[in-house]
Amino acid sequence: MSARASVAFITDQVEEIKQRQFVELVPGIVQAVRESAQASADDSVLKCMIDLADTCPKLLRANLEPILDLMLEIVRNTNLLESWRHLSLECVVTLAETAPAMLRKCQKHIPIIVPEMLAMMVDLEDDPEWSVSDEVDDEDSERYHSDWRYRHAGLMAISAVGEGCYKQMELLLPDIVNTVLPFLTDDHPRVRYAACNAVGQLSTDFAPGFQKKFHGRVIPGLLLVLEDTANPRVQAHAAAALVNFSDDCPKNILASYLDDILAKLEAVLASKLRELERGGKLVLEQVVTTIATVADTAEEKFLHYYDRFMPNLKYIMQSALSSDYRMLRGKTIECISLIGLAVGKEKFLPDANEVMQLLLKTQTEMEELEADDPQISYMISAWARMCKIFGTEFTQYLPLVMPSVMKAASIKPEVAVIDADDPKSGQYSEDEGWQFITLGDQQKFGIKTAGLEDKSTACQMLVCYARELKEGFAPYTEQVVKLMVPLLKFYFHDLVRTAAAESLPYLLECAKIKGDGYLRQMWAFMCPEVLKAMSAEPEPEVQILIMDAMARCIETLGVGCMTPDYFTELGTMLHDIIDTHKNRQVERQREYSLSFLLPVGGTSAGFVKSSCKHSQEFSK
Repeated sequence: MSARASVAFITDQVEEIKQRQFVELVPGIVQAVRESAQASADDSVLKCMIDLADTCPKLLRANLEPILDLMLEIVRNTNLLESWRHLSLECVVTLAETAPAMLRKCQKHIPIIVPEMLAMMVDLEDDPEWSVSDEVDDEDSERYHSDWRYRHAGLMAISAVGEGCYKQMELLLPDIVNTVLPFLTDDHPRVRYAACNAVGQLSTDFAPGFQKKFHGRVIPGLLLVLEDTANPRVQAHAAAALVNFSDDCPKNILASYLDDILAKLEAVLASKLRELERGGKLVLEQVVTTIATVADTAEEKFLHYYDRFMPNLKYIMQSALSSDYRMLRGKTIECISLIGLAVGKEKFLPDANEVMQLLLKTQTEMEELEADDPQISYMISAWARMCKIFGTEFTQYLPLVMPSVMKAASIKPEVAVIDADDPKSGQYSEDEGWQFITLGDQQKFGIKTAGLEDKSTACQMLVCYARELKEGFAPYTEQVVKLMVPLLKFYFHDLVRTAAAESLPYLLECAKIKGDGYLRQMWAFMCPEVLKAMSAEPEPEVQILIMDAMARCIETLGVGCMTPDYFTELGTMLHDIIDTHKNRQVERQREYSLSFLLPVGGTSAGFVKSSCKHSQEFSK
């Protein structure tokens, strides 16, 4: 209890510059972790150690070696619960992220840490049903004997280190590719899966150079794995890796492979549609996503293939109606709209009426959908793409589309402040989508993240409507402005604030048709809140976007829109921002100068990730 209280006090109440005063508490906290591990007791003290590593790693500098010794001791202890071993490893990884130079100085530990991490990756169960499962188990990437486990672990390790070791690995890419690609034809499905994972991650981490250098070997290799019909999860993973490769592939390179890629995807799509009633949705979901990505990259070059895919995609929307196929329908909606955007209005027009009717049918059903139904966000995004395709002609659909978009954009997240000793605290679990920060000694502030992504998407779609439809969107400007202006201070989600700011100049442009008086009233409502948001914004990147939105609002309204009071407030604020920037620059120069007096370390490691970007079954 005292260790937890000490950590809570340091992390929540003590300024960073004063945290070093509490360095003498660290050995006691380390001892508390050791005693808890020996007793196999509550792991909350270990979690506190991770909090220290995350928020004030410099406080641990003097005790870093004993901390690493203890973490490795716990990782090696197979008699402990998995959670203890994983948390200990998380502590080491967190230090690698927050204090890489400090960790690099512990040279004797690094050769020990890496083999232990690989050993944990080898600890997998050989489930013969794994490769044919149509449902993804989150535990697959986290649970702990043959050689295939070592091949699998090595490939997953290559996936994980690419981003953090970019400079070192870039020079070795030919050798790495020569090592990885043969495993696409390995005897074991889990190894082929891991090879696809490595290819997908390398495609993202080293784009576009990876695509330019290795397309002649990577694409044929992935297309070969796409034929692995006996192992659907491997087949789906190959399609996911192809998404990563295509996403950042230069258009001219991808164009030369379109015949082969789309012929293979068409064959897989057709065969899985025949099996739809017996399963196969995992592969279908991924293949539909891959088709969408290829169309998005190929753009007008997809025209030649349009007629081969659109009938099957419409068939999915018409036929995949059960709740088990919600994700498939959502991805199909996304795919159709991206294809329409790629080929343009003229080619899309013959199918447009039928597609719009299918979308409208789904739209009318959305009132009955559960809040977490994935179709909702896909529908909202699809309508925005339809808006881009049809331009001002899309105005006729706004009365049907706007209610659901406004509903999603108006989502209010669940929040809770709870005591650690509250018997009801168990209902706020991370498995249920709750995320927490600690407030003081015993209290935690929690937010349920469900719906936040849908809210963000909806806000971005409102920006699209205002930008594309202009005066056609004028009837909705008042309700959208009343929604967006308060969202400038929606600190739960950066993209919501960004969309709120970006929408404002477009909304003013839309409202011009209503006359100067209406425009002045709207600006009088906007301007003070934009100034407050600009001043209070905690994220520099978002603050820049708010300032840009302010500038575009002034350009839209012209001379006379800024009152003397507004000018004074804006001038003071800009002076403060410039002054803060100047102080940061001076501090950076000071630290740069001091760095020449300290031992020079190696390259800083980035965060670890091991997932192909567009596959629903990978997790970082």
